[in-house]
Amino acid sequence: MVQTTNNTINNTSKTLSIQVGLNGLSFCTWIDQQITAINHESFGIQLTPEQILDKIKYVFDHNTNLKESFDKVNVIYQNDLYTIVPKPLFNAESLNEYLKYNIKVLKNDFIAFDELEQHNIVTVYIPYTNINNFFFDNFGTFTYKHTSTVLVDSLLTQKKNSKSSSVFANINDTSFDLAIITNGNLVLCNTYAYHSKEDFLYYLLFTTEQLQLNPEEFELIFTGNLSKESALYKIAYTYVRNISFGENMNNIKLGTDVALLNPHKHFVLLSSHF
Repeated sequence: MVQTTNNTINNTSKTLSIQVGLNGLSFCTWIDQQITAINHESFGIQLTPEQILDKIKYVFDHNTNLKESFDKVNVIYQNDLYTIVPKPLFNAESLNEYLKYNIKVLKNDFIAFDELEQHNIVTVYIPYTNINNFFFDNFGTFTYKHTSTVLVDSLLTQKKNSKSSSVFANINDTSFDLAIITNGNLVLCNTYAYHSKEDFLYYLLFTTEQLQLNPEEFELIFTGNLSKESALYKIAYTYVRNISFGENMNNIKLGTDVALLNPHKHFVLLSSHF
């Protein structure tokens, strides 16, 4: 069992950030602002929360980087079981009401929420209770948030003074998060499943068209698991004039054994040093 310790003697802080999705698992370890290890495992298929827990247990049993003691543990849940609510319309007693029109909520589902105080919005979502229990048993205390919370918080902070429209596509193995910010305000955040590059293009262009955004004018910013050689990038480049990759604003340093060829691939994970 991994125990949490306090490294006050050498005045350093060890942090573990782990991103959990049904299609993959990523983790990053830090000492202060320096990354000491980063890893991603793609499952290839969508698993159940029970199967995901088995994967997590296996990784913790076999990865030496996870056998250390950590002062802080951050867990990020990546799923489409969420919605974002303006803070003035939020009531903590009505969590089920915000989700029931978008997803099927079961009676035994635990519903959580993340408050983004400086942006005046709240993310309401369903975390994986069995995985929460695992981390509680191993670490005692930890912090968990939804992927969209970390993503939106980082993007709004970057674009708070922008007077234009920016479209962010955070690419995962079989889904992508689409966030649109106009004049420094969040206009939309949603997650779409895709099976082909044409699926991705349809959701991208249909959504931006509904918001009356011109692909000749708006900025499309990719984060997540893709490169310029990816099919999604190439098909988007055919229709959208301005495309770039997102950059993390955290002051991150790399350990001697850590290499990040595409930092935007781990955009959410590297923004999770909360």
